[in-house]
Amino acid sequence: MNKDEITAKKYNKWIVVLSIAIPLVVAVLFGVKIPNAEPLTFLPPIYASINACTALLLIIAVVAIKNGNRKRHENLMKIAIGCSVAFLVMYVAYHMTSNSTSFGGEGIIKYVYYFILITHIILSIIIIPFVLITYVRAITNDFDRHKKIAKITFPLWLYVAVSGVIVYLMISPYY
Repeated sequence: MNKDEITAKKYNKWIVVLSIAIPLVVAVLFGVKIPNAEPLTFLPPIYASINACTALLLIIAVVAIKNGNRKRHENLMKIAIGCSVAFLVMYVAYHMTSNSTSFGGEGIIKYVYYFILITHIILSIIIIPFVLITYVRAITNDFDRHKKIAKITFPLWLYVAVSGVIVYLMISPYY
C-alpha cells in the first residue's frame, strides 16, 4: 500500500462520519428555534444566490478540466465546496431563527414544486459522500477513480445547486 492509499483510508473514516453526521445535525438543528432571536429573513436570497454560484462554479470547473487546466479546476472545486458549506450554515441559521414558509401555489405547480423540493432534499443528503469521495480521490492523486466518480458527482451536485435556486424562486412569493 502506497502513501496515497494509506491517506485515502484515513479519509474514508471521515467521509463516513461526515456523511452521517451532517444530515443528522442539520435535521436536529432544523427543529431548534433560538428563543427571542431576530429572524434572519434576509438569508434566503443570499443562500439561493450561493447555490447559483455553486452551479456556475461546477460548470466552469468541468470546462477547466476538459481544457487541461487542472489547477484552475482544483481551485474552482474548492470554492464550490466552500459555497456549499456557506449555504448549509446560512440555511440552518435561517431555520433556527425563522418559521418555515409554506408553498402557496395550487394545482399542477404545487406538485411540481414538491417534486423538485423532495428530490432536492434527498439528493442533497446523497451528494455529501459523493463530493467527499471525489475530493479525496483528487487530493490523494487517484485521478482515474476520481474521474469515474466525478461523472456521477457532477450531475447530482449540479442538480442540487440548480434545484435549490428553483425552490427558492418558487417559494419566494410566499415569504
